[in-house]
Amino acid sequence: MTFLICNFILVMQLLWRVAEQIMGKGIGISVYLEFFYYASAQWLPTTLPLAILLASLMTFGNFGERLELLAMKAAGVSLFNIMKPLIFTVTIVACCSFVFQDKYLPKAQVKMQSLIASIQQKSPTLSIPEGAFYSEIEDMTIYVKGKDIKRSLLLDIMIYDFSEGFENVAVTLADSGRLRMTEDKLNLVLTLYHGEGFSNFDQKQANTAGIPYRREMFRVKELIIPFDANFTRVDESAYDNSHISMNTQELRHIIDSVGHRIDSIESRKQSQFTERHFMGRDQQANRQLLSMDSLSKVAKMPLFNPNVDSLYHALSIPQAEQMLEKSIRRVESARSDFEYLKASLQRDNNRFRRSSIEYYKKFSLAFACIIFFFIGAPLGAIIRKGGIGMPAVVSVVLFIAYYLIDTAGQKLVKSGEWEAIYGMSLSTVVLLPLGIFLTVKAVNDSTLFNFESYLAVIKKLLNIKILWRFIRRKLSRFFRRLKQKNK
Repeated sequence: MTFLICNFILVMQLLWRVAEQIMGKGIGISVYLEFFYYASAQWLPTTLPLAILLASLMTFGNFGERLELLAMKAAGVSLFNIMKPLIFTVTIVACCSFVFQDKYLPKAQVKMQSLIASIQQKSPTLSIPEGAFYSEIEDMTIYVKGKDIKRSLLLDIMIYDFSEGFENVAVTLADSGRLRMTEDKLNLVLTLYHGEGFSNFDQKQANTAGIPYRREMFRVKELIIPFDANFTRVDESAYDNSHISMNTQELRHIIDSVGHRIDSIESRKQSQFTERHFMGRDQQANRQLLSMDSLSKVAKMPLFNPNVDSLYHALSIPQAEQMLEKSIRRVESARSDFEYLKASLQRDNNRFRRSSIEYYKKFSLAFACIIFFFIGAPLGAIIRKGGIGMPAVVSVVLFIAYYLIDTAGQKLVKSGEWEAIYGMSLSTVVLLPLGIFLTVKAVNDSTLFNFESYLAVIKKLLNIKILWRFIRRKLSRFFRRLKQKNK
C-alpha cells in the first residue's frame, strides 16, 4: 500500500512537470495509460526506498504504540532479533531493485522517452477560439469572431497566410465557413462562403507602394491546409546509444572506452601544444639530422639556442614575409586543432559523467532501501507513533533530505568537481551513520525522542538562568553600595 501511494505521488510529480507538453494533443486514453505505466516503472527504484522508510516507520510505530514491542522485549526478544526477518526481506527487495534497474529499467526509460517525444511532436487538437487569433497552424493565423454551433459554422473569418514570408502575406476574409478534417488526418479543408482575398502579384520590387496586388471575390472557396493530426511514434533506435538504454555491463564498457579516449586526447594536447613543438627545428632539418651516420658529428654540433630577433632582421623582406605567413598558417592550424580537441574532450567528458552517474545510481538506489529500513525501523520504535500521520511527515522530511543530498552529489559530478563514485555515494555516506546511530539507540532503549526528558532539561536550564539573574542582581547591588561607601 505504501509503495502504491509513494509511486502515485512521484508519477504525479512527473506529470505536473510535462503536463504542458503532453496535454491538449487529442491522443487516446490508451496512450495516457501507457504513459502512466512506463512512468511508474521509471520511478519504481526511487519509490522503493521511500516506501520501505514509510512502511518500517508505520510498522514499528504501531508496535511501540500498542506496547507490542514492550511485550516482545519482556519475553526476552531484543529489537535486533525482531528486525532480523525484515532485514532479510529488505535485502532481497534491494537485490530485486538492482536487477530491475539493470535488466528492465533501460527498456522502460527508452519507451518513456520515445513516448514523450512522440506526444510532443504531435500537432495539438484543433480548437479555434472566438474573438482571438489562432496561430497553432504552421505559416497561418486565423481569426474567428463567432461560432454557430447548431449549423457548425465559423462566423466573420480572417485568414493570414505567411507561407510566402511576412512581407508578402495573403489575407482572406469571409462571412462564414466550415472546417473539417480529411479522412487520412493529414489536411484540413476550410470551406469559405461569401468573401474576398488579397495577395501581391510581384514579390521582387523594392518599393512596396508600387507593388500590384490581386483581389479575389468568391461565393464559395475551399482551402486545403496541411495539418497532420496523426499520432506517429518516434523510432526507439534513436536512443540505442544513450546512457538510459544501457545496463551495468554496457555502461562499464562505455565508461572504460570513453575514459581511454579522454586520456588519449589529453596526451595529444600535451604533446602538440607545447613550446618545444612550436619552437622546434624544421622537419627537413630534423630528417637531415636523423640521417647522419656518425654520432660524433651530432655531439660536436653546437647547441641550438639562436637569437630570434637577430635572425629575423637578417632575413630579406620576401623571406620575412614567407616566414610570417608560414608561422600564421601553423598558428591557425594549431588553433583549429585545439578547438576540435576541446570540443571532443567536452563531449566525451559529458558522456563519461552521464554514464558514470547512471552506473553508480543503480547501486546507490538499491543500497538506499537497506539504509532507509535501518532509519525507519528504529525511528518508529523510538517515537512509538503508528498510523500514517506522523510516519508520513517524518518520511517526507527524510526523503527530501536524501533527495537534496543526492541531487547535490549529481551536480558536483556533472560539473566535474567530484568523481562519480564520490558524488553518487554522498547520500549514502551522510545517511548511513544516521541509520547506525538510530539502530544503536533503539536497541539500547534510548530516550532519544522522549519529549518529557527534553522538557525537564529545558526547565533545569530555565531555573539556572533565573538563579543566575538573581545572583547577578545581588552582586550588582553589593558592588554599587561598596562604591558609594568608598566615595
